Amino acid sequence: MTTTDTRSTDIEELLTAARSAVPVLATHAGRADHDRRLPAESITALRDAGAFALATPTRFGGLEADLPTTVRVISELGRGCPSSAWLAAVNAEAQAAFTPLMSDEVLTEFYADPDTRLCGAGNPPGRGQRVAGGVRVSGRWPYASGSEDARWAIAPVLVSAEDGRPELVMVLAPTSDLEVDRTWQTAGMRGTASHTLVADEVFVPQAHVLPVPTGPNGAPDLFAGRSARPLGGGVTLLASLVGAARGALDAVGAVLHERRPPMSQHDSLAASPGARQWFAEATHLIESAQRDLVLLAAEIEQLVAEPTLADRTTTDLRMRLSSVVRRCQEGVNLLLDLNGTSGFALDNALQRFWRDLHVGSRHVQFTTYLAVERHAEQLAMPAQATTGAVNVRR
Repeated sequence: MTTTDTRSTDIEELLTAARSAVPVLATHAGRADHDRRLPAESITALRDAGAFALATPTRFGGLEADLPTTVRVISELGRGCPSSAWLAAVNAEAQAAFTPLMSDEVLTEFYADPDTRLCGAGNPPGRGQRVAGGVRVSGRWPYASGSEDARWAIAPVLVSAEDGRPELVMVLAPTSDLEVDRTWQTAGMRGTASHTLVADEVFVPQAHVLPVPTGPNGAPDLFAGRSARPLGGGVTLLASLVGAARGALDAVGAVLHERRPPMSQHDSLAASPGARQWFAEATHLIESAQRDLVLLAAEIEQLVAEPTLADRTTTDLRMRLSSVVRRCQEGVNLLLDLNGTSGFALDNALQRFWRDLHVGSRHVQFTTYLAVERHAEQLAMPAQATTGAVNVRR
């Protein structure tokens, strides 16, 4: 479905499917956390909910969902397992970013399965040597979310050129041609299998060597002419974090009438005026974050076709992304205070939502201090200096 033909019935069907997947994802979230990859049951539930086909074009049998629909679906999935939602988000983000670089022939191969999955990493670039029919590639690419289950991988490579100057390209390779070094040892988002991809003299056919566009200054710019695309990726990933906060709210809401505040005369949290206020504040923070997530997605969707964005527009949107992140963090911290020490027991889902939220929100897309720094620079500029438009780089 596209921006112009998305119908409320389509959206509700997708949201219903996502909600149906949540109990399955929640049941297996602990195993995903322990194993550092999603169990087969979670992958099946995501596939059945259409999570891997959100960005697949309808001509290849996919959903081609618009950005507001995508973030609403991913946020629902995050209520059950933020790692699962993160991988659905990464897949949608990566497809939107990289499939425009593919030829029709490669797209047909890539989307032979409409639920295909793409993993990849941005840095550091590998090295490549041109050979007959393609490029032979070696390198190591960390933080490749979904590396153990994705069908395809994409990674930057510096290929030696005849004039001696290396050319930056993106290479698309089946993950079966690569090795996975299980380096992902983190406190949260453990189920994302964000391990290191390894290539050792792997042959990549020329059709799968994708040229990187250049910006006005001639430097490589993946999003040249698509300045809002990184913001679309940011709001897509953010949906899984909002989902984590909503999952934490669900967990505490489920025990509000059962859990007794320590060292008090109240029979339950619900009977305590202080606890009720704390829960109301947490609910407001998280629900307002969800509403603003969808509003942001709708605004960014309208900007995706724009070749350039004004700097002030970009920094303003980044600040609003940061605001959603902070409200989720603050809301979940209040919920942890309400639940008390037992919320940190390893068999309590609350601590997993907390860990996933706080690790995921440190992704490069949400470097809050830089968002503030760049926005402050724009605010401090003379009025006539803030009207220009520039390409946005990831």
